[in-house]
Amino acid sequence: MDNPKILCGASYYEQKFYLNPVYEKLPQQVKDELKVMCVMFVDEVSGIIMLEFDDEGNLRIVVTSKEDDFYFDEIGSGLKVRQMQNEKRELFEQLEEYYRATCN
Repeated sequence: MDNPKILCGASYYEQKFYLNPVYEKLPQQVKDELKVMCVMFVDEVSGIIMLEFDDEGNLRIVVTSKEDDFYFDEIGSGLKVRQMQNEKRELFEQLEEYYRATCN
C-alpha cells in the first residue's frame, strides 16, 4: 500500500503528477487544483514537489532536486513555496481538516 501521508506530488524529471489513491475521494475540483499547482511549480523551478502530512496532520511542502540538475532554482523554489502557502492557505487548511477527520 502507498504511504498514506503523501497527498500528491509532481516530478519535472518524469513529467508526471501523482495523487495518492487514498485521497481519490477528494472533490474533483480540489484534485485538479492540486495537479495544476504542483505541475506549474516543477515547470517553473524544476525538481520534485510533494505535499505530505506530518504526524499531527499538518500539510508540508517538500521540494527536492537531483544533484546534477543545474536548472533547479533553489531560491525561486523557496519563494514559490512561500507564495503557495500564502495563496493556497485556505485550501491547505481544508486539506488538513480532511486528513485529520478521515485518516487519523
